[in-house]
Amino acid sequence: MSVPDYMQCAEDHQTLLVVVQPVGIVSEENFFKIYKRISSVSQISVRDSQRVLYIRYRHHYPPENNEWGDFQTHRKVVGLITITDCFSAKDWPQTFEKFHVQKEIYGSTLYDSRLFVFGLQGEIAEQPRTDVAFYPNYEDCQTVEKRIEDFIESLFIVLESKRLDRATDKSGDKIPLLCVPFEKKDFVGLDTDSRHYKKRCQGRMRKHVGDLCLQAGMLQDSLVHYHMSVELLRSVNDFLWLGAALEGLCSASVIYHYPGGTGGETGARRFQGSSLPAEAANRHRPGALTTNGINPDTSAEIGRAKNCLSPEDIIDKYKEAISYYSKYKNAGVIELEACVKAVRVLAIQKRSMEASEFLQNAVYINLRQLSEEEKIQRYSILSELYELIGFHRKSAFFKRVAAMQCVAPSIAEPGWRACYKLLLETLPGYSLSLDPKDFSKGTESLIVGTKNVAWTLFPVEKKDVTQSLENYTCKCPGTMELLTLPGGPTLPPVPFTKLPIVRRVKLLNLPASLRPQKMKSLLGQNVSTKSPFIYSPIIAHNRGEERNKKIDFQWVQGDVCEVQLMVYNPMPFELRVENMGLLTSGVEFESLPAALSLPAESGLYPVTLVGVPQTTGTITVNGYHTTVFGVFSDCLLDNLPGVKTSGSTVEVIPALPRLQISTSLPRSAHSLQPSSGDETSTNVSVQLYNGETQQLVIKLENIGMEPLEKLEVTSKILTTKEKLYGDFLSWNLEETLAQFPLQPGKVATFVVNIKVKLDFSCQENLLQDLSDDGISVSGFPLCSPFRQVVRPRVESKPVNPPEGSKPGDPSHVKVSLSCHLQAARSPGRLVK
Repeated sequence: MSVPDYMQCAEDHQTLLVVVQPVGIVSEENFFKIYKRISSVSQISVRDSQRVLYIRYRHHYPPENNEWGDFQTHRKVVGLITITDCFSAKDWPQTFEKFHVQKEIYGSTLYDSRLFVFGLQGEIAEQPRTDVAFYPNYEDCQTVEKRIEDFIESLFIVLESKRLDRATDKSGDKIPLLCVPFEKKDFVGLDTDSRHYKKRCQGRMRKHVGDLCLQAGMLQDSLVHYHMSVELLRSVNDFLWLGAALEGLCSASVIYHYPGGTGGETGARRFQGSSLPAEAANRHRPGALTTNGINPDTSAEIGRAKNCLSPEDIIDKYKEAISYYSKYKNAGVIELEACVKAVRVLAIQKRSMEASEFLQNAVYINLRQLSEEEKIQRYSILSELYELIGFHRKSAFFKRVAAMQCVAPSIAEPGWRACYKLLLETLPGYSLSLDPKDFSKGTESLIVGTKNVAWTLFPVEKKDVTQSLENYTCKCPGTMELLTLPGGPTLPPVPFTKLPIVRRVKLLNLPASLRPQKMKSLLGQNVSTKSPFIYSPIIAHNRGEERNKKIDFQWVQGDVCEVQLMVYNPMPFELRVENMGLLTSGVEFESLPAALSLPAESGLYPVTLVGVPQTTGTITVNGYHTTVFGVFSDCLLDNLPGVKTSGSTVEVIPALPRLQISTSLPRSAHSLQPSSGDETSTNVSVQLYNGETQQLVIKLENIGMEPLEKLEVTSKILTTKEKLYGDFLSWNLEETLAQFPLQPGKVATFVVNIKVKLDFSCQENLLQDLSDDGISVSGFPLCSPFRQVVRPRVESKPVNPPEGSKPGDPSHVKVSLSCHLQAARSPGRLVK
């Protein structure tokens, strides 16, 4: 026997094994529809008796396991039910022949068999038969359960006849020697008349009769036969069958003490009756167990039920039986299944440490070369058994081994779905969670497929893992969608927050030319912004939090806004980050994704992400999204430890007009006054003689999307010393304002007249001041005694310079203009 049944439990020793199989081509859906109805009839009460028969159904059973039916009768296939489709009378002979071929596979052990035919109607279907049942279809088959009950009764009749035949002690008859398959060659040529040989035959037959009694519902008789068998087999050192007799004794005692079953939900059964006294049955009702899983008054019951083992003795006898099995290499499956049965009993008794010893022994039992599927099944069952006894971490370990086996290199088509499902089931055992909210502060996890990528990996290993991840995501991209498994949990996405690592997030103000400004001329100069001061510790605390979040500048709807991130690449190779953009809330925002390539172990590297707010309101930058190695990640700032930020919330105001100004004069090489951060200046230069006039043509172009509704023009003469008296600039805005509101894309012009008309009679030292300020005047006879006293003129400079003098000579007036134009869409908004 080479295929273990990991679902075996002690109470299976009292069951009759029935195999249900399809014959010919039967759809899987139809087969399991009928199989479910057949397997629902798992126990029946024997007529005119208190005995109960239990049936164990299998839709697949290895024929080689059937050869061990004499060793343990619950392994023997005693019933066969076949299901087939047949729609015409001409196909019936061939279908019936297939049924006979199927019976021959288990023919040496079968008590009875049945054939269920679906689809055949007519004369053949109307003939009364005991071994064949005809049904028109899979829906119109109400008598299936009744036929199964009749079938089980027929099995009981054969079972009872065999039990009576084997149990009767016929003097003079020679008892046959029951053997397991590998023993037959060892008994060739032995003296069959020796006392030792006869005791061996008697002991094995007693054990066999004990199995039949247990299956027939005669628990007390089975205990008697098992005890007699143990004594006989122990005297002749027949260790293999002695172990089987001890295990049978344990099974019968377990059935007595735990009528609810030890196999969990699948093995649980309802107590309907037994050969035990009525008071014992009442005491063993479900729910009447102590913390040890047994009845509190077992001592009295054990006295009444002669030969029944106590709960402690059951485990001792299991250990002894397993030690005998371990002497035989070919009994590995029997030994493994006995360990599993003992573990299930110990789990009910709450004896976890002893159960773990049995499981540890089961791990090291050597079987034949198992297939990959058998290895997965073995590790999965070991995991379930460790979970049953409360060893959650050990259970997770074996489940992970089973998951790795699903994608072993030797498998042509790896079972990634099964691997993923098993890995998810290991997380509770390791106290792990895929939800980032469950991570402790400062703890990060990077989960890549079935490998745990730690930062302590060697550079070559990191490269190999990331290349494998890229290969997988080429076939199935990694998204940030919730994963809902069939019958399992809903898995939140796990973002890559360390590829790359972000250390600082800073929202940037708009460029000076695009920053919104309040229009003082429209709002009034005397508006007071002061408010009463009220102290409150709570309010102060809240205001402190608000300052940490709220930005003191504003963004404008429709304008490109920027957020700067300081990032670095911790990997020992170049990191390509694709589709990196901003995650925002509160305002409709169009994020413009960027792609970047970070050098290996780059250190802090500035990255600017941009976007355009489409609506107005308060916008919050919640984080960023990336695509790394084909995995999409949404990284929230709240989940990033150690990130510095000056705030993440800013106000977005309605879209403002944008005005571009150009003039007919050349730009000045220098500025008369530095521009403040709140305004934009354009400096032009012109050189004029006193009394000369020139026009400055200013072109206003609306390059935005909003119309220009207002235009204000002011002038101011700047000097570093005394105020310069004179009127230089004049204009007329009527023609210009007639073009307003200026629509997007339109151009308006207005003309500024520059006329140099200086008055030198105001102060005596004006000439010197003008000379110091870079404004020179000549051509006028000046007679001022104060001038000569303060600073004599240099004799080398002529009063009247010759014609054709250079612009830098003091023969003309040089005027530098700083022109400021204001235009606004509505009060309170300004673009310069």
